[in-house]
Amino acid sequence: MNRFRRILDYIYAYKYWLLMLVCTNLLFIFFAWLAYPETFQVLVGLMVIFTITVSVLSIFITFHKEKAMEDAFHEFLLEPTEINEERLCKVSPRMTWPYIWEMGKVFRSYEKQLNDRTLELADYENYIEGWVHEVKKPLSLMTLVLDNRRDEMSPLVRKRMVHVRDTMHRDVERILYFARLKAVHKDYLFESINLLAFCKKTVTDYQSILEESNFQVEFHGQDVEVVSDRKGLAFIVGQIIDNSVKHVTQSQEQPVLRFETVRENDAILLIVSDNGPGVSREDLPFIFDKGFTGKRGSLTKEATGMGLYLVHKMADDLAIELNVKSEIGKGFTLVLKFPKVK
Repeated sequence: MNRFRRILDYIYAYKYWLLMLVCTNLLFIFFAWLAYPETFQVLVGLMVIFTITVSVLSIFITFHKEKAMEDAFHEFLLEPTEINEERLCKVSPRMTWPYIWEMGKVFRSYEKQLNDRTLELADYENYIEGWVHEVKKPLSLMTLVLDNRRDEMSPLVRKRMVHVRDTMHRDVERILYFARLKAVHKDYLFESINLLAFCKKTVTDYQSILEESNFQVEFHGQDVEVVSDRKGLAFIVGQIIDNSVKHVTQSQEQPVLRFETVRENDAILLIVSDNGPGVSREDLPFIFDKGFTGKRGSLTKEATGMGLYLVHKMADDLAIELNVKSEIGKGFTLVLKFPKVK
């Protein structure tokens, strides 16, 4: 069917030449009728047979030539080397050679630029990952000092130091996960997780940050099982906590962070909500965009627009569906819908 369609395309492409051939045949048929009326039918039959044979043979040759040119063109697009360029020129009309040469130069120039940028990006990612691992050393040393020198500092100073350490550790982890999200190979390990207990454990890791903002954390619902990657899910929950902490306002009497598990039509939902300033309706469609802070971000200097962007990227990797509900002055709610796994 495709071959027949291509033949029709060739006929349409060369329709003017075919029309000229038909007109020429009609003219010669008229001359044959005038000059040789006794052998007119034989001459017309031979002329028709010759015309059909030449037309079919021309279409057949053109079809195979176009097929060879198409194959050479695809190879040239995939790898625009000078060898493939020469092969394409051999099967193409001579009048198109200058265009092929110019196209090859442009493709090779873009390919070189792309390879250079790819190498630069790989070097940058390697540098960032190396820097992250180097930064973890002083953070570990800070943890060691805070644990072993507890008696040598006041509780308030130690509390502030722990808060600073956890904030730095949180920022370092965000950079590391940002680099991992762009990696080709990802070491996700999917397993059964008790969702509510997992959220409680993650909250304890952010305890110093929550205490600094005087957050009250609530847990509701039953402890249900989901299948996901522990590290990835911990990163998502941690970024949601961090997002709520960043947008605490002085007008809030008691900041509250609420975790709730719900079963809905055989699906499992994790609903995380706060009573913060909320998000305006016009900003909601863009909150997962990279670098977007909106009106809510103008309330704090700490907003970068990266937290929810990374949450969305990680949720895509873990097949978790995200839904947002919010209004100005009525808090922010993020619903995580986990995939159903048999």
